[in-house]
Amino acid sequence: MNSMFVLQMVAIAAVFYFFIMRPQQKKVKQEKEFESGLKVGDKIITKSGFHGKIAELTETTAIIETMSGKLKIERSAISLEMTAALNKKA
Repeated sequence: MNSMFVLQMVAIAAVFYFFIMRPQQKKVKQEKEFESGLKVGDKIITKSGFHGKIAELTETTAIIETMSGKLKIERSAISLEMTAALNKKA
């Protein structure tokens, strides 16, 4: 009975890792690669919905040009999914 309990706990831990933790780690890695691959002139959409084009980049921030002016934002505020969908249409 004791070994069955341990086996069940190991199975639960494996399911937790492969269905919850591993996909989250892959997403974080993908977002970091996306952020480091940004360059001046890229059209982007922020997570809050602002559309713009990158005018300047620093290590942690970006200045984007929008129809109403320039905004300084954190690189992490740029949406991977929405920007990819925007650039797929164009």
